[in-house]
Amino acid sequence: MGIFRALYVVPLTLIPLVIYNIIMFSMGGDGEDAATAFGVFNDNVLWELNLVSGAIWKFTLGNLMIVMSLIFLFFEVIKATNTSSAGMADHALSTLVFIAFLIEFLMVKDAGSSTFFIMMIIALIDVIAGFMISISVARRDMMMAPGMGHH
Repeated sequence: MGIFRALYVVPLTLIPLVIYNIIMFSMGGDGEDAATAFGVFNDNVLWELNLVSGAIWKFTLGNLMIVMSLIFLFFEVIKATNTSSAGMADHALSTLVFIAFLIEFLMVKDAGSSTFFIMMIIALIDVIAGFMISISVARRDMMMAPGMGHH
């Protein structure tokens, strides 16, 4: 199995989960309260931009994690149009990634942040959209098969 084939089967929503955990645990992870993760992801301003309105827009590490998760979700939706066995394996693994997010959100104090919650919802959308798109594509493929369609 080539590297690209392996990347095709592995849910991309796993990447933000791994990165979040690396950052969280390298900062002292799962301390007595969730303030550690909250501070790491919400207080670390990556850049500021002075807007014409006079407001100052701050882009944090947590914002970057969410944007990265959304970008990976986009590619997961594209992957969902494949009805091959690799696509089915990807859907099953996406479900496991969502379950990992959910368990971690409920059980690990430093995962109890809004950033992590939004990333978990993105993983849930990946699961739901993946199955819905695959079903739609499979239904369309069956309708277009010779002898199956309408004249």
